Amino acid sequence: MVAVVTRPGPPSRLPGTAGRRLPRPGRLPAPAARRMAGGRRLGWALIGSAAALVPWMWMLAARMPSTATVSNWSAAWVGLDAMEAAALLGTGVLLVRRDPRHGLGAAAAATLLAVDAWFDVMTAASGAERAMAIGLAAGVELPLAALCAVLAARALRPRGPVIDHEMKDRWQRLVGSTPDG
Repeated sequence: MVAVVTRPGPPSRLPGTAGRRLPRPGRLPAPAARRMAGGRRLGWALIGSAAALVPWMWMLAARMPSTATVSNWSAAWVGLDAMEAAALLGTGVLLVRRDPRHGLGAAAAATLLAVDAWFDVMTAASGAERAMAIGLAAGVELPLAALCAVLAARALRPRGPVIDHEMKDRWQRLVGSTPDG
């Protein structure tokens, strides 16, 4: 006995979809397309903002005084160090809990540590004070910032298949499938 199996062509309509249009291949549903377009506009706005900072930096370099008297100097440095401590504490707690959001704290900590190293070195008086600032930046702040940057980058890597549940649910409704099958 010979069994003949034929493959039917794609149906014009799937069961349970009377009156509904099927999405065209390669096209995103409207909400996803809007989100993507909004993200692109935001990206271009950020690029424009970065470009606008170039003439601003040029003007600052040309017009800022080389010295200044600051009344809240210690409060500024204590505040920066407090933000660093909070970012490191938050990152550590999330790492201990194996929470993948530790990357956010690690990115903030890396940024704050790099900024602290830069301003420590740039605002230190020449001589022993500058040598101490360079030593702390090279020996403590920048290596810790690099470690935090690596933690942040590793946290961004996808850990497995990503399922867009909204798209999956729409498809299941479209084909009349149940969530389990």
